[in-house]
Amino acid sequence: MSGITYIRGDATTPSGKGVKVIAHVCNDLGGWGKGFVLALSRRWPEPEKAYRAWHRDRAHNDFGLGAVQLVRVDRYIWVANMIGQRGTRTGSKGVPVRYEAIDTALAKLADEVAERGASVHMPRIGCGLAGGKWSRVEPLITERLVARGIGVTIYDHGGDASA
Repeated sequence: MSGITYIRGDATTPSGKGVKVIAHVCNDLGGWGKGFVLALSRRWPEPEKAYRAWHRDRAHNDFGLGAVQLVRVDRYIWVANMIGQRGTRTGSKGVPVRYEAIDTALAKLADEVAERGASVHMPRIGCGLAGGKWSRVEPLITERLVARGIGVTIYDHGGDASA
């Protein structure tokens, strides 16, 4: 499987065979409580626990924009917590999404995914509460993942996510 496949569905129940990594964007404040993370937490407690511990111990680890944390939640499923937004609110510096951080995180994710022989599954990362535009995020996914032969499935979970 290569390229980006778009389907309507729930990214927390990734389709297909083999090892799967569910990727999503987190903020750099340690906040977990709105958007896609709620669906993740309903399904598995581990990604939230790992993210909060990662943030809590950030003086001693790589927590920050562009960082990636992989958390195993099932024999064949991992969740990638990617730090791709500064804060949680739109303010004087614009929307929270940071495209450079998403790009950096996707590059790191590509290495991890290739090592596991996995496919990547995600909502339209950075385009919900983070305020990003899919026209800016999709090329990053294509360059960092698809160009390396990694299969990517994007899940639209109702509503218009074409921003």
